[in-house]
Amino acid sequence: MLEITASLQIPDDELVERFVRASGPGGQNVNKVSTAVELRFDVARSPSLPEPVRERLLARRDRRITGEGVVVIAAQRFRTQERNREDARERLATIILAATKVAIKRVATKPTRGSKERRLGAKRERAQVKSGRRAPRDAE
Repeated sequence: MLEITASLQIPDDELVERFVRASGPGGQNVNKVSTAVELRFDVARSPSLPEPVRERLLARRDRRITGEGVVVIAAQRFRTQERNREDARERLATIILAATKVAIKRVATKPTRGSKERRLGAKRERAQVKSGRRAPRDAE
């Protein structure tokens, strides 16, 4: 059971783990032992997720979420299968936890009169500095 919050848990039968060989350093061990974990969780078809959380998860522009709504997490940071498995589950929990929080809508505001004047004043000053660098024109 993967616990996200006190009220939201995902049963182990909804998580699909596949163990593959990890890339990178590890000596002879890396060629023999499948320590990397590929964790899959079907967000679109999961009965454990509340509908608002599912919608927010699927709306995210995240390369770990496939077009079919499956979250795929590859973990190969550690040299043992168990540590990689824990790492993948923690990362999945983090993604789902982020989707439980509702994003605050940004209220559009206009720049104040003072900020507009400061911006235009800074532009005038900059123009003066740059014009001072120009070579003087000879009157002919």
